[in-house]
Amino acid sequence: MNPLIKNVEYAVRGRLAIRAEEIRAGLEKGDKFPFDTVVNCNIGNPQQLNQAPITFFRQVASLCDNPDLLQEKNLPIVSQLYPADAIERARTLLHSIGSVGAYSHSQGVPSIRQTVANFLQERDEQAANPNHIFLTQGASSGVQTLLSMLTENSNSGIMIPIPQYPLYSASLALYGSTPVPYYLDESTGWSLDTDQLTQVVTNARKQGTDVRALVIINPGNPTGQCLSAENVRDIITFCREQKLVLLADEVYQTNIYEPEQRPFVSFKKALVEHPDADVRENVELVSFHSISKGMIGECGRRGGYFECVNIDDEILEQIYKMASVSLCPNLHGQILVDLMCNPPRAGDASYESYTGEIKGIYESLRRRSKKLEDVFNQMEGVSCKPAEGAMYLFPSVTLPQKAVQKAKEHGLEPDAYYSHAMLEATGVCVVPGSGFGQKENTWHFRSTFLPEERLFDQFCSNLQTFHAQFLKDHRD
Repeated sequence: MNPLIKNVEYAVRGRLAIRAEEIRAGLEKGDKFPFDTVVNCNIGNPQQLNQAPITFFRQVASLCDNPDLLQEKNLPIVSQLYPADAIERARTLLHSIGSVGAYSHSQGVPSIRQTVANFLQERDEQAANPNHIFLTQGASSGVQTLLSMLTENSNSGIMIPIPQYPLYSASLALYGSTPVPYYLDESTGWSLDTDQLTQVVTNARKQGTDVRALVIINPGNPTGQCLSAENVRDIITFCREQKLVLLADEVYQTNIYEPEQRPFVSFKKALVEHPDADVRENVELVSFHSISKGMIGECGRRGGYFECVNIDDEILEQIYKMASVSLCPNLHGQILVDLMCNPPRAGDASYESYTGEIKGIYESLRRRSKKLEDVFNQMEGVSCKPAEGAMYLFPSVTLPQKAVQKAKEHGLEPDAYYSHAMLEATGVCVVPGSGFGQKENTWHFRSTFLPEERLFDQFCSNLQTFHAQFLKDHRD
C-alpha cells in the first residue's frame, strides 16, 4: 500500500459519520436509542435532509435520460407533463451531447463550457474563454487535480486556512506535499489578515518549504465568513508579491445571507478590476464552482467546473492531459452545470416556478441559519459567529476540565468527545472542530443548518437539552 494513504484523514466522513451509520442501521432493525432518527449535520448534503430538487433541472435531466419522450409522436402527451422551455432545453443539450451514455470531450461538452463562460461573463462583466474552463466531477476532483500538479516533492508547500475543509489537508497528505497553515481570526468574524499571510509564507520559506500556492475558501467552510472586496483585492496583491498560484474555492457563492452588507465578490472579478496592470496580467488564478451547494444541492450528480486565468498554455495542456486520463466528467453532472449557469429567464415558461423555488429555499436557509446561531449563543459556554455565507455554523464551546480528561481517557480530542456524546444522546451528527484545525486549546464543532424547517424547533431543543445535561454530567 502507498504509505501516504495512511496519513489521509477526512473528518467529514470520519469516525463520527461511521458511528452515525451504525446507529441508523440499528434503528432500522428496531434497536432502541433515545431518538427516532439520525440527523446528518456533518456534511453539506441538502437533499439528504429533504431539500427538494429544483423542478426545472430534474425535468430537463429526465428528458435527456429518456430522449424517446422528445419524439414527435410522443409530444402531445409529453407537452402536458413538461413545460415548453424544459423540452426545448433538453433538445438543445442532446443536440450537443448526443447521448448521456457516451463519453464527452475530456474537458467537458464544448457547448456547456460555453454556457459556463457566458455565466462568468455575466457575473464578472469580463469575457471568459471556454477553452480555459474544465468541467469536473464536483469541485473536489478539480481541486485535487490542481493540488497534485502543484506538488513536485515533499518540500512543495500549499497555504491552507485554519480552520479548513479537510479535502485540502487530506489531498496534501495523499500527494506528499507540505500544508502551510494560516489562521483565520475568530474574534473578528473569521477574518483574513494579509500581514499574517506574509509572515507565514516568509517563515515557511526560511525553513526550506517551496511555497507555491494559496488556497482561499470564500464563502468560508467551516466558518461561514464572506470576504470583503478590499480583502479579496489585497489577497490578489499578496499572491503577486509572493509569486503564488491562487486557488479560489467559491462553491458557496450563492449562499450569501447578508448580500447588502457583505456581497460575494469573485476573485476573477477582483483580479480583472485590479488597479495594477502587472497584477491583472500575472496573477495565476484557478477558481472552482459546483452544483452541490447553493440552492441546487445536487451533490450526488457530481458536477462542477474550474476556470483558469493567466495560466500558461503549456500548463493548460498538462491539465488537459490529466483530465483525459479519466476520459470525461459524468454527463449528468455536466447537464446540471449547464442548467445552474443558464437557468430559466424572465418570459420562459418555467421562470416563475423556478424563481419561487430558489427564493423559498434561500429564505428558509437564512431563517434556519439565524435561529441556530441564536440557539448556540444561548447555550452556556458557547459562542457562535453568524454565517455570512455557506451552510454551516462553527461555534466555539468551552468544555469543563472533567470533559477534557474524559476525552483523553477515550483517546479523543475534547470536541470529538463532545460530538460523540451529542450523537449518542440526540442522533445529531456534527463534525468536531479538531477535524478542520483550530487554535490550540480552543474547541469547536461544525453543524449544517439544513434540517427541515418544520422540524427545526425540535432539532434546536434537542441540542439545548443535550448541552445542558452534558455540562451537568461533567461539572468540575
